[in-house]
Amino acid sequence: MLHSGDIVTLGRGHYRLREQLAGSSYGLVWRAERDGFGPVALKLVNRAQMARAEPALRARWSECAAREIAFLSSLAPWDARHVVRLLDHGLHEGLPALALELHDGDLAAHLAARNAAGRRIGLVQALAWTGQVNAALATVHRHGWRYLDLKPANLLVDGGGSLRLADFGTNRSLHDSGAHSYAGTASWQAPEQFFPTLPDTPVGYVTDARADYFSLGALLYYLVTDGATLRYCSACGDAFRAYGSTNGCADATLRFTLPPILADDEAAHFLACADGDTGVAAALTLLRALLARRPQDRPPHALAISRLLAAAQGGPVRCAA
Repeated sequence: MLHSGDIVTLGRGHYRLREQLAGSSYGLVWRAERDGFGPVALKLVNRAQMARAEPALRARWSECAAREIAFLSSLAPWDARHVVRLLDHGLHEGLPALALELHDGDLAAHLAARNAAGRRIGLVQALAWTGQVNAALATVHRHGWRYLDLKPANLLVDGGGSLRLADFGTNRSLHDSGAHSYAGTASWQAPEQFFPTLPDTPVGYVTDARADYFSLGALLYYLVTDGATLRYCSACGDAFRAYGSTNGCADATLRFTLPPILADDEAAHFLACADGDTGVAAALTLLRALLARRPQDRPPHALAISRLLAAAQGGPVRCAA
């Protein structure tokens, strides 16, 4: 059990824990300090949850952390725009640990605070943030990974108001085109990531980079509508809670009827929320393209998304890099 004041030693120094910032089944995030360096976000494996898991699943905890370290360590500084920065890493009690740059909070909390203060995001900001996330995903894909867990809680807001993609434990290699185990968050997933292609096996999900683009569309809808979630996405979350397991949502395929991905009234609500902004029609075109049910009907790469974003923003194409 970790406590405030404990010392964690990584490759570049000693970090004193101050307060726990977040926690999940796999990881714990602490605010920590290193002499002469300032505060960092220290990410550790959730040892308590790991101890409760079946022995066959315990390796997943350290694998997720090791995967995150491997990806972040591969980024050169110029290549890490809109991606959280890795400052240090090592082993703590035999398990991987990371020191990351510290930001004030995630996008979900940021948007909730703005809504509470009556400060809408607006289409211009929503498109700018979508472009930043598209650039982050382009970095992930260029380095040979699928992200597979895009959601507001995994986007940090830096001091300048820009977004940084974080939490890379669900990454899967793009070079492996075979089926993989269930990964991610049900209420933000593409159909092929939620419903197994091979429903009778725990390794039954066939995805590629375009699964991330579906989640980007769900995020765009969320931003423009001030935090609303598509009914389809909410229903997937409900189905997972009712029928899901560590093997995913095979039972939901048989027992749960999902609504359309983007219903007509939801498209109308999207337009109404963006009313008065230029590029509204082009923004809806982008949304529909990202949320296509079949992967082959979504944009094939980040540059295609950049072109659609430029049409909505009324400007030249900004290369997602």
